Amino acid sequence: MRKTLTALALLAAGPALATGLEIQVEGEANGTIQIDLFEDVAPKHVEQITALAAEGQYDGVVFHRVIEGFMAQTGDVEFGKAGGDMSMAGRGGSARPDLPAEFSDLPFDRGVVGMARSQSPNSANSQFFIMFDAGHFLNGQYTVVGKVTGGMDVVDAIKRGAGQNGSVIGQPDAMTKVTVTE
Repeated sequence: MRKTLTALALLAAGPALATGLEIQVEGEANGTIQIDLFEDVAPKHVEQITALAAEGQYDGVVFHRVIEGFMAQTGDVEFGKAGGDMSMAGRGGSARPDLPAEFSDLPFDRGVVGMARSQSPNSANSQFFIMFDAGHFLNGQYTVVGKVTGGMDVVDAIKRGAGQNGSVIGQPDAMTKVTVTE
């Protein structure tokens, strides 16, 4: 119960931890997104994301899957670089190993950042998504890694995809620079 209250308090309180991300976005959306990362909720996932960001792996990666009223997904450092062949975007990861699930009681509400994965709960690697609206059907099935604390208007402006899977047609918006903040 104590861990649940702590996690919920973190989500409600906003920036309370030292590590975060600052994401510069260009395309239909232009601006900066600030994310507070929850090291005490998903330490392995936060470590992986911050290492990839510090290495510049996320720079130039597009939002390849964007579903109106649901979420914007990015982070495919293997196949999701702007200017490349986007036909495989969303199918790749990084050279780092996949991560074991770090599920919590934090709900998938607007602005929550979660780790994308395949059917296996232990397959998250580099891809993550930002919620446009609540998606409580994801609760306890995907790892929550943080929350947007600034720039939700930028998130809301990200170019939407088409069809059931939300694939972005044409030129998707991209994370031009991702910086780890303290």
